[in-house]
Formats: sequence, C-alpha cells, structure tokens
Amino acid sequence: MFDRSIKIAPSILSADFANFGAECRAIEAQGADWVHVDVMDGHFVPNITFGPATCAAIRKHIKGVMDVHLMIAPVDPYIEAFAKSGADVITAHLEAGPHIHRTLQAIRAHGAKAGLALNPGTGLEQIPYLLDMVDLICVMTVNPGFGGQKFIHSQIDKIRNLRQMIGDRPIHIEIDGGVTAETAPLVAAAGADVLVAGSAVFNGGSVDAPEVYGANIARIRQAAEAARR
Repeated sequence: MFDRSIKIAPSILSADFANFGAECRAIEAQGADWVHVDVMDGHFVPNITFGPATCAAIRKHIKGVMDVHLMIAPVDPYIEAFAKSGADVITAHLEAGPHIHRTLQAIRAHGAKAGLALNPGTGLEQIPYLLDMVDLICVMTVNPGFGGQKFIHSQIDKIRNLRQMIGDRPIHIEIDGGVTAETAPLVAAAGADVLVAGSAVFNGGSVDAPEVYGANIARIRQAAEAARR
C-alpha cells in the first residue's frame, strides 16, 4: 500500500563492509524502513562499490525493502541481474543513458519498482514525460559518487516543484545526499518522503552498539515529521 509517511533508508555505503549482513539486520531492528544500496561503477561516478552478487548476499538479511540505486552507465545490461538479486526498487539516473524511458520499462518488466534519479545539475524538463513510468524519483542533494558530502540547498526548490508535478500520483520522492537531522526537515517540508542517510545513521554506532543507529534514525525521523505538522 502506497503512503507518504516518512521513511528512513540508511545507506550501507557507510556501514562496515566486512559485516554487511549484521549491519542490515541491525539497522532494520533499530527502525530503518528501507535499506539503500549505492551501486557505483567508477565510470558514471568516481567510485566503485557493489555489484549484483553483493545485493544477492545481503538480500537474505533484509526483511523490508531493498532499495538499489544504480550509479552506473550503461545501466540497461545490468537491470536483470539486479532484479534477480532481490532488489525491490531499482533506480537509474536520467543522465546515465540516451533512452531513460526504455530503461524504466525494463526495470518494471523485471518485477521491480522503477526509480529515476536526478543529479543536482539536472532540471525537471523531462519529468512530465516520465511520470507514468516511475514509482520513485530520487533527487540527489549531493553530486553522486561519495558519502559524507555537504547538502546542496539549491535542490529544495527542485523538490518542491517536483512534488507539484507529481500531484496525486503514487510516486515517492527520495532524497539522497547530506541528509541529517538538520536537513531532513527542509526536504520533508518540500515534499520528500524517503530519506537516504549514510553517515548520519552509522556514525558512532556498530553492530555491537546498534542502539546508536536507532537513536540516529529516530532523530532524523522526528525532525522530518515535525516539519510536516
């Protein structure tokens, strides 16, 4: 069932790479709604992270939504593999290839929800032609490639305009980059409902001290929800 309640999606890019299964279990137990997996290829973005095999390995440790963000180009040849790995949502970048409509079709054809990501320098001009193809639109509030970057405030107007475009359609607005308890209210008030947070969730905690994850998640959620009242 679609709803616009605030959902916190910790990015495992900030987790302990040697302990992914336990990390995924820990963040879900501490209140994470989704688990966000940042896939980077060293080509579309200047970093290399995970592939379908990693997603398949952690899927068994995730009870809820596995949200796979493909920062790769070309993207189309890999959609099937990530779908088979158990991704519930597969997000591709509008900028990653020439035929984004076809890419979104392929994601849905393989049984996943289709997400569309927009870099900070990308406008909304093409969005009206894609609204009936997407289940989620991810607004990048940092330039993709690395965790721990500072939030780009110019994206708040983009979020607000996107929310107006979406209207009553069952499309999530996800925010990825620089989300903290300080920035979460800004994006929530503008219309976002899925907040990806990496260092803001994982900093200070571990699988041996998971209550820190819970406190961080609760802090972000409460700040975002308060901005909606």
